[in-house]
Amino acid sequence: MRRVVVLATLTGALLVGLVVSARVGQLPVSTTDVVGAALARLGITSGWAPSDEVVAMTLEQIRFPRVALSALVGAALAVGGAVMQAIFGNPLAEPGVVGVSSGAALGAAAAIASGVSVAGGAGVAAAAFVCGFLATFLVYVTARANGRTEVVTLLLTGIAVNAFAGAGIALVMFVGDTASREQIVFWQLGSLNGARWHEVAVVTAIVVPTTLIALALARRYDLLSLGERSAAHLGVRVEALRVGSIALVALLTAAAVAFAGIISFVGLVVPHSIRMLLGPSHRGLLAASAIAGAALLVWCDLLARTAVAGADLPIGMITALIGGPFFFVLIRQARSRAGGWG
Repeated sequence: MRRVVVLATLTGALLVGLVVSARVGQLPVSTTDVVGAALARLGITSGWAPSDEVVAMTLEQIRFPRVALSALVGAALAVGGAVMQAIFGNPLAEPGVVGVSSGAALGAAAAIASGVSVAGGAGVAAAAFVCGFLATFLVYVTARANGRTEVVTLLLTGIAVNAFAGAGIALVMFVGDTASREQIVFWQLGSLNGARWHEVAVVTAIVVPTTLIALALARRYDLLSLGERSAAHLGVRVEALRVGSIALVALLTAAAVAFAGIISFVGLVVPHSIRMLLGPSHRGLLAASAIAGAALLVWCDLLARTAVAGADLPIGMITALIGGPFFFVLIRQARSRAGGWG
């Protein structure tokens, strides 16, 4: 019953956030116009479609793509964080530890500094995606020895790759011009401004099937939480599960980072919060994390657009400002309640 209540509450928060985010902006739009335009987008005829062509164009070309992308990116980061915590057995694990975020940032920085711009900036997104995935592959190959991948070695290798990527970004910014430096800094802070439907389509094509695969692996994650030896005795191919899961996380995070920049704390705070509400069962945890991550980023993006009149704040800054103190509270509660992570 508790799971149903939590899922219903999170779904309600997401749906309300989607509508409110589409309504609010410099151009006032009614709820009826939002619902009618959304139904029209889905091919459903209704009498609620906006009569004002400017409102219809604003919703169709600007607000709906941004709202959809924010939900997809939030879900991708949250599910990626939940999977990382499952395979590492550590609630502090998050997608960035395997180098995907820093690798993507280095690729984006290099593309920006070199002036790569294809199809309205798709070159930067492509470079971020490819470099993020390559960084994760490098971490895995380096950490693998004797047919196994030690978790501690993987984490240490990820730290080294993150440090190297950070140095590479600093070098690119040093040799780049002022405009490039400003764009790189802004990209690293995260933004959903300028989202378009083709970006939503690309992220959807990656995030939806990858999330479904993660849900299909939920039972194995439950067994892995008993320990590697116990899971192996119960038929889980631990190494194959870990390798496949890292690939899933790389895909989810690279797709999100490529189009939205670096958005921190979503993959860390959301799964941990859901685990405290629903317990460690990964089927409910992954599903709820996807919904909660989508809802969180939709509301954070709304705050980024409206907090300062006439300005679009970096969404990564918003998530860090909210996530940092919130995660500190979670840590204190977890430690005082169970004497550990439990």
